[in-house]
Amino acid sequence: MRTKNYGEKMDVLDAIKARRSIRKYTEDSVEDEKIQRCLEAARWAPSASNKQPWHFVVVRNQETRKKLSEMHPYGQFMKDSPVVFVVLGDPDLNPKYYLMDACIATQNLLLAAHAQGLGTCWMGVIDASFENDMKALLKIRDPLRILCCVSMGYPDESRTSSRRPLSEIVSYEAYGK
Repeated sequence: MRTKNYGEKMDVLDAIKARRSIRKYTEDSVEDEKIQRCLEAARWAPSASNKQPWHFVVVRNQETRKKLSEMHPYGQFMKDSPVVFVVLGDPDLNPKYYLMDACIATQNLLLAAHAQGLGTCWMGVIDASFENDMKALLKIRDPLRILCCVSMGYPDESRTSSRRPLSEIVSYEAYGK
């Protein structure tokens, strides 16, 4: 499957390999249409029994982003990203798989952002000491859980990384083969 990136075609595997966590953003705002496209991508993620146990809080307010950045020890850059998505999981909708389903939706969001020339960085929140503080700030009710925050904006850096070879992480038919 191919997706458009400023008139060019982008192969899904190429997009996956090229996407990186971006922690430095330009001051340019992100267009509403691009945010909606990312949310659409997340919405169409597969989920166990099609329960779709996710919800997304889109945070553009500078003061709220600043407060989120002060709460998260690894998310100081949220104050400088034009948009932060707070990804929620709903255990009432699927107690067994809500976390995995919300993770899949988050990956779709990350890839949709990358395909549109945007940078993102996801930061784990669930079970962190500050999860309840974030829930209070954003008026998130129980039993919803904050899975992660995702900063988003136009990248003001480029990054590289590597991956372990397939031979180290893949077995066929049984573990270790």
